[in-house]
Amino acid sequence: MSQGDNQTQTITLKNSEFIPHIIKLLEEGHTVKLMLRGVSMRPFLEDRRDVGLLTKVTRIKVGEPVLAETRPGHFVLHRIVKVVGNQVILRGDGNLACEVCTINDIRANVIGFYRKGRTKLDRIDGWKWRAYSWIWTRLLPVRRYLLWIIKGVKGVKGVKDDR
Repeated sequence: MSQGDNQTQTITLKNSEFIPHIIKLLEEGHTVKLMLRGVSMRPFLEDRRDVGLLTKVTRIKVGEPVLAETRPGHFVLHRIVKVVGNQVILRGDGNLACEVCTINDIRANVIGFYRKGRTKLDRIDGWKWRAYSWIWTRLLPVRRYLLWIIKGVKGVKGVKDDR
């Protein structure tokens, strides 16, 4: 390639192929920025817009988001709802149903998120994330309706989707 040639090649990998490489980097002690895919953490984290900052697993704490392998090759970034013995119950903020894994299936802790293209990290131990988490997790009985409204507003023509 010549010096002035700025060609970019994009490759697409399945999570089951890509995430194991991320996990290896985390186990070696690196932190990793990971572009979020999917809508399970809506309404505040968006597909292909926001980036999570991941680190090696150091703790399992209810209320905190983690990267987990819920079945072989299937990875989710969800919040820990409950820990019962070796079993971990997870739920995405945009989900109504829970998923289950074991403590050994937790692959990464999340330090925080870079949201809406910002360069400042919204840390999960910061007041903003804790306040949001406290409110959102207590809205579970009405979350179905709130998510329906949010989805409807984002789907209306002319409403900016921020993607």
